[in-house]
Amino acid sequence: AFQGGASAQPPLPGMDEEYDVIVLGTGLKDTLLSGLMSVAGKKVLHMDRNGYYGGESASLNLNQMFEKYANGTQPPPELGSSRDYNIDLIPKFIMASGKLVRMLLYTKTTHYLEFKQIDGSFVYKKGQVYKVPATEGEALSSGLMGLFEKRRFRSFLVYVQDYEEAKPDTHKNRDLRKMTAAELFKDFGLSDETVDFVGHALALFSNDGYLQQPALELVKRCQLYSTSLAQYGKSPYIYPLYGLGELPQAFSRLSAVHGGVYMLNKPVDKIEYDESGRVCGVTSEGETAKCKMVIGDPSYFLNDGKVKQTGQVIRMVCIMSHPLPNTNNSDSCQIIIPQHQVGRSHDIYITCLGQSNCVAPKDKYVVIVSSTVETQEPVKELAPALKLLGKPDKIFALLNNVYEPTNDFTKDGCFISTSFDATSHFETSVADVLKIYDQVMSTLPPEQRKPIDLDNLPSQDE
Repeated sequence: AFQGGASAQPPLPGMDEEYDVIVLGTGLKDTLLSGLMSVAGKKVLHMDRNGYYGGESASLNLNQMFEKYANGTQPPPELGSSRDYNIDLIPKFIMASGKLVRMLLYTKTTHYLEFKQIDGSFVYKKGQVYKVPATEGEALSSGLMGLFEKRRFRSFLVYVQDYEEAKPDTHKNRDLRKMTAAELFKDFGLSDETVDFVGHALALFSNDGYLQQPALELVKRCQLYSTSLAQYGKSPYIYPLYGLGELPQAFSRLSAVHGGVYMLNKPVDKIEYDESGRVCGVTSEGETAKCKMVIGDPSYFLNDGKVKQTGQVIRMVCIMSHPLPNTNNSDSCQIIIPQHQVGRSHDIYITCLGQSNCVAPKDKYVVIVSSTVETQEPVKELAPALKLLGKPDKIFALLNNVYEPTNDFTKDGCFISTSFDATSHFETSVADVLKIYDQVMSTLPPEQRKPIDLDNLPSQDE
């Protein structure tokens, strides 16, 4: 480094500085919040104990998977080149007109990423796999329901399509804020099996709790499915080439462009609090960076009594030499197994991705089966799904604890995200980010608050 003179580079900000915000972890939620804070003009330091971006939502190559989940053994050569794999630790798809796409547009990070449509969505019923109808023609020819049920289903869909909250004449004398989802289904005379299909494969609820909630949420979720489907036609989902680990990297670039400082391989030894219990810094390797607030994923707060475990998610990563059976040889797809079909309280999700998504070598597929844990034997719980796969070349079992914050952010200045759930898309994740962002803004002086409205995005240059 040069000392003095016109050509001297200013040293990078380091640990001995004071920051507005320190962000711990480079998962999707943390990097998105870091980017949003940087855009809002805050001075951000971002630390991660790992040597790679993404935290829990990283995409790993084959060597990294074997290192982390197979006791450091070497991958067998028949699985192909390690660097051709980008295996998501948290498998999720992106709704084509959902909150994450709006967030990418809002933050103008779409140019860092390339997306590809997912070929198809499928649903499990009585031991068989059916395509979720993507068009009216497909619905009429689908084996999912009989002729009379199809007519009732169609009239339900027409109601959902036409419904606008602000236009009472589209409500047809139904108050969806009071009427439950179960009552709305009953109104249209839909059978239990159709209800199962609509609730879990279209509205994408992961359990049946929604049936006793106001029907408005059900209708909005069905509308999201259909507007997402209308974007590209084959399925409502898109996915970034090279894996979901690309998303945290895109949001990290956004933060860096606005002056955010990044430190990987940085162990967080201690979060520092003042006498009143408010966060005032983070200590790593003997140095303390000062701050006014900390944002982070729950794994950084386990020793501080600020999070509680609410459950576990089991994910089985299978490397296969064939696409999923009964999915029309789709290179990429999802199968949803509604809870009732296999006597569970939570759905099982199967995602399949291949070479066309740049996550596996030619003729190899990465299939991930996931669900919320309900028993003492999580792997056994996924047996009905594993039966549908055919023979995998290699299986990794990943068990993740799910945490949520219990602290009062107004008192301690700690803004903690919840762990990723088992849902197959990012709607709940972005909702959590927006909630935390609003919490942070609520603690700032009014003139510093910068609200985000994803429903009214500024026009895009690209």
